[in-house]
Amino acid sequence: MSLRFELHNTIGNARRATLHLPHGPVETPVFMPVGTAASVKAVPQQTLETLGDNGRGAEIILANTYHLYLRPGHDLIARVGGVHKFMSWDRPMLTDSGGFQVFSLAALRKITDEGVEFRSHLDGSKHFFSPEHSMDVQVALGADIAMAFDECTEHPATYERTRDSMGLTHAWAARSLQHFRKNVHNVPWFAERGEQQQSLYGIVQGGMYKDLRTESASRLTDMDFDGYAIGGLAVGEPREVTREIIAHTLELLPKDKPRYVMGVGYPDEIVEYARMGVDQMDCVLPTRAARHALLFTSEGRLNIRGKRYAEDEQPPDLNCSCQTCSRYTRAYLRHLFHTGEPLAPTLASIHNLAFYLDIMRRVREEIALPSRQSGISAS
Repeated sequence: MSLRFELHNTIGNARRATLHLPHGPVETPVFMPVGTAASVKAVPQQTLETLGDNGRGAEIILANTYHLYLRPGHDLIARVGGVHKFMSWDRPMLTDSGGFQVFSLAALRKITDEGVEFRSHLDGSKHFFSPEHSMDVQVALGADIAMAFDECTEHPATYERTRDSMGLTHAWAARSLQHFRKNVHNVPWFAERGEQQQSLYGIVQGGMYKDLRTESASRLTDMDFDGYAIGGLAVGEPREVTREIIAHTLELLPKDKPRYVMGVGYPDEIVEYARMGVDQMDCVLPTRAARHALLFTSEGRLNIRGKRYAEDEQPPDLNCSCQTCSRYTRAYLRHLFHTGEPLAPTLASIHNLAFYLDIMRRVREEIALPSRQSGISAS
C-alpha cells in the first residue's frame, strides 16, 4: 500500500483519521497550505513546521504541477532528488495535476481527446499536457500524493457541456491511472524509504448536476484510486450549491479512503465541510488575503490597513498565540503594510495560516470526544 487511511472516530458525518504517507502521518480533517511554486508564499519552511497553538505546524502542503513544469522544470527537480529535497521539506506533499491551471487559461488553450494544448502565461510558448504527461511530471516531482489529470468545468455550463467535459475527465482518469501504475516505481528517492510509493487520487467532476456527480463518483470508484477528490467547485457557483454538491458526492465515495475537496475555502466553510465528512481541504486564501492586509481573526475579518489601527497596541488577534500575535501589534503591522515592507505579508501570512491550522486542530479534538456535540466555530 502506498497510502493507509486509519479511521479513529466519528461524530455524525465528521470523522477523525490518520493518513499514513511515505513522508509521515497526517491527522485529518486537515487544511493544506498551498505552495504553488514549491513555496508557501512569504513563509519559510521552518516556520511552516511550527505554526499553530500546538506547534506541530503544517503536516502536509501542496505544490503546483503546471507551475513547476514551466519553471524550473520537472526534469531539473528530479535530477536534484525530487520536490521534497529541492525545497527542503521532509513532510508529506501533494501535487495537483495541472488541470485547474490549464482551465484558467481559457483564452490560451485548445482541448482535444488526447489532452490540452496551451500557451505559457510566462512567455507564450506552446505546450501540451496529456494525462500521461501530467503523470510523468508528477512522478518526477515525487510528492506523496498525485492527482489524476482532469478537466475542470466552468460555471455556469449547460448540462450537455458538463456531461461532455465529465466524459473527458473519466477517459483521462483511466489513462492517468494506467500510466501512473506503470511508472510510479521509478522514483529512486521513494525506493530508498522502502516499499511505499506515491499515491494517486481521482477527481469527481459533474458540475452542479447531481446525477452527473453520481455517475462520476461511480465511474471513478470502479477504477479504485487511492483516494478521491471533489473538483470543479468554488468556480463561481453560490455557496449553498457548493454545499449541496459536496454533501451529495460525499455519500457516494468510499468510507475507507480519504476524501478531498479542492480549492476551499473561508474559515467557516472549512469547519462546515469537515463536519460533513471531508478529510482534506486546500486554498490559497490565507496567504492571498494576507498579502492584501486581510487577517482572519476570532473577532472576524480585519483589514489591518485601517486608520483606526494606527496606534492600536493590541495583537492582531487577542485569542491567538502565533508568532505574529505573540510579538507584534496591530499598529506595527499597519505600519509595515503602509511602508511596503516585505515583512508585512510574512507576518500576516503566518497569522492566517496558524488561524486555519488551529481551526482544524479544534475540529479534530472535538471529533475525538464522541460524548459531546460538535461546537466548533471559525472563531
